Amino acid sequence: MSVLSGAADPAALVSHAHPRRALPLTLTALGVVYGDIGTSPLYALRECFFSSHSVPPTHENVLGVLSLIIWALVLVISIKYVAIVMRADNQGEGGVLALTALIPSRGGGADGVPRLAVGRPLLIALGLFGTALLYGDGMITPAITVLGAVEGLEVVTPLFQPYVVPVTVVILVALFMIQRYGTHRVGALFGPVMVVWFAVLAALGVAWIVQEPGVLAAIDPRHGATFFRANGFTGFAVLGAVFLVVTGGEALYADMGHFGKHPIRLAWFTLVLPALVLNYLGQGALLLEDPTVKHPFFELAPSWALLPLVALATAAAVIASQALISGAFSITRQAIQLGLAPRLDVEHTSAREMGQIYVPQVNWALMMATVLIVIGFGSSTALASAYGIAVTLTMIITVLLLYVVMTERWRWPTPAAVAVLVVFLTIDLAFFGANALKIMQGGWVTLAVALAIFTLMTTWKTGRRLVAERLTARTISLDAFIATIESTRPARVPGTAVFMTAQPTGTPPALAHNLRYNKVLHETVVVLTVATAQQPHVPLDERISVTALGHNLFNVRVQYGFMEDPDVPEALTLARAHGLPLDIDDLTYFLGRETIIVTRRKGMAVWREKLFVLMARNAVRATAFFRLPPERVVELGVQVEM
Repeated sequence: MSVLSGAADPAALVSHAHPRRALPLTLTALGVVYGDIGTSPLYALRECFFSSHSVPPTHENVLGVLSLIIWALVLVISIKYVAIVMRADNQGEGGVLALTALIPSRGGGADGVPRLAVGRPLLIALGLFGTALLYGDGMITPAITVLGAVEGLEVVTPLFQPYVVPVTVVILVALFMIQRYGTHRVGALFGPVMVVWFAVLAALGVAWIVQEPGVLAAIDPRHGATFFRANGFTGFAVLGAVFLVVTGGEALYADMGHFGKHPIRLAWFTLVLPALVLNYLGQGALLLEDPTVKHPFFELAPSWALLPLVALATAAAVIASQALISGAFSITRQAIQLGLAPRLDVEHTSAREMGQIYVPQVNWALMMATVLIVIGFGSSTALASAYGIAVTLTMIITVLLLYVVMTERWRWPTPAAVAVLVVFLTIDLAFFGANALKIMQGGWVTLAVALAIFTLMTTWKTGRRLVAERLTARTISLDAFIATIESTRPARVPGTAVFMTAQPTGTPPALAHNLRYNKVLHETVVVLTVATAQQPHVPLDERISVTALGHNLFNVRVQYGFMEDPDVPEALTLARAHGLPLDIDDLTYFLGRETIIVTRRKGMAVWREKLFVLMARNAVRATAFFRLPPERVVELGVQVEM
């Protein structure tokens, strides 16, 4: 699920990358993109045979399950995501929010944020719910991967069993504690460690395939069909465990903007896919030889290699967890920029990498949730019941949004688009149905988390729209304000005043109040609007527009992409090249500070209005968010009735 932002216009950097540049990007992608899917061999095949919804490891069942796993990797990852979904990039960026932003829109909003697909509320709701589901996935993935790795200690000796959960909690807490220092110092190690990991996966698999070459028959998809015929509904239920092998599919798409399509595809086909297939076949060969093994992954290794394998698996699990945590930070920044979440602290942990960010509120919330999940479930087998439902729903949403993009953006013939939709939707719905059987066993956790976050995002989005409408209703137009200046000729004082507003055609309340009560205007007045475009990055030559209104008043509009951080002082410096007379050393920012009053007026339910007020009170102040110098900021209060 991780969504990592890259440097400015990363697509331009990687889409035409020189072959020498592609290799380092491919190596780095291994450490970020493939952490989730790369650690699934720790628990996926085991859950097919040793969980509450499983089948006995007979010869035909082993071949049937392996056939389902191999073809799931081919159909879902290789064809669906790598070949088709990754084509739906928004200036090189991927992920549910980027895909939602690709849907044709019909205008912008009065609150300065884009109106994603105006008039398409169902599509918007799907995109937002898909984003909310990714947070649930971000809580489960670190828990199940680290817990699954540490459980290897039980194979070394049963004496370790009481310490598995405490050790897992310590590792996870340490991982979250170091987030504020950034990952750029150790990020270079991620790729090489994952290369070793995939090499070990392949080597362990090959060693057992040589001993039991008959397992290669599982490549024949007829074994999968035979498995369903022989096991009926139980075989269908096993799909919930089979799905664990493809849970990292969304990460391929979401991380596209950081690495580009070519490095991700190169890593998949040359290393990741072969290593995964060989390892699953090796685990199957072990089960064919000894159906009593309980940890088929760790028991692939000879006894002398168990401890090093547990250490390597733990390192891979930490890397996978890091990718999910970083992704949660990045998707939160996207949500803030798109007006789906209140302003939060977004700290940059690297002077060189724009994608290295840290959001404290998200970090500590994820840590508490992940630790509670580990303690509450206690084992990766129990966690597997909670895992999968969020990802399957996200995949379904991705396919539905992709269909709209195929027909309206790509102009595909309807029969071709429908064929793609039917094939992938059938697969995803089958996986969803199998995972839905586990909702009461733990799947409700991720659904509850997603529903809570979806409620927060829709409440904030609707609340900001209502506030903007209330303010616009009582705001006089700039034309009327200029007419007032012409008739009253107010006194002008030296300096430049910047009035920030979300309504570019209306007079900011702070500006109107300043003239009404102080009876003066600054020598230069700038009405500044900061908006977010429906694209990840906005080129510098398109970022600023300056319109002279007369009487030394200027309307300045600054536009950022949803993967960029606003910097108003820097934008005003750029605006001077567009004809804005500005003295940076004699400049004052005027902001309107809204006091929101809950009422029973038509808009939102009272409980949602109270929730919106709570979110607004805890949002980061505009001064910090827009990087304004605090000593130059004046705030004027305004009351808004919801």
